[in-house]
Amino acid sequence: SSFDVAVVGAGIVGLAAARELIQRHPSLAFAVLEKEREPAHHQSGHNSGVIHSGIYYTPGSLKAKLCVQGAALCYKYCDQKGIPYKQCGKLIVAVEHDEIPRLKALYERGLQNNVPGLKLIGAKEIQEKEPFCRGLMALDSPYTGIVDYKQVAQSYARDFQEAGGTILTDFEVTNMEMAKESSPESEDGLKYPVIVRNKK
Repeated sequence: SSFDVAVVGAGIVGLAAARELIQRHPSLAFAVLEKEREPAHHQSGHNSGVIHSGIYYTPGSLKAKLCVQGAALCYKYCDQKGIPYKQCGKLIVAVEHDEIPRLKALYERGLQNNVPGLKLIGAKEIQEKEPFCRGLMALDSPYTGIVDYKQVAQSYARDFQEAGGTILTDFEVTNMEMAKESSPESEDGLKYPVIVRNKK
């Protein structure tokens, strides 16, 4: 088969990229190639499932910006698609006095990153939230959550296919080579000079 664009790997990153590309360039033919028999078979289906709020990254960095925006988009997408998640929150706890300045620095960093709902709480509030947790002070991040990213990836795959994309599973890419001549530019201004081969 011949496609204008082929994305290698049907993990959550490959599927998210393919989904976005087909929405931006609906006139092109897209394929996602996956060596396993199903999407999200490896890391995408075997991670901690945390929806990070964006506390830790350097303020002003692209990582900080994308983490905060990505969390909001993740919650929105899950609501739209009926994917269950739990916005359980997270406590970052200082158990020694010398950890408190670092905790406060994290709090300030989170505020600079526009992380919603952050607050510093004392020992009593820590126990109210987590009865078996002991600490002098904690950073309460209510926006942190958990989700099954395999379900998210499978939903991306359905979106991609419903938009006309093709997912080829049990298709291991074993070689790529540049075509001798590039095809003319498409209406979208894209070129596709790569030939992909697999074992079969």
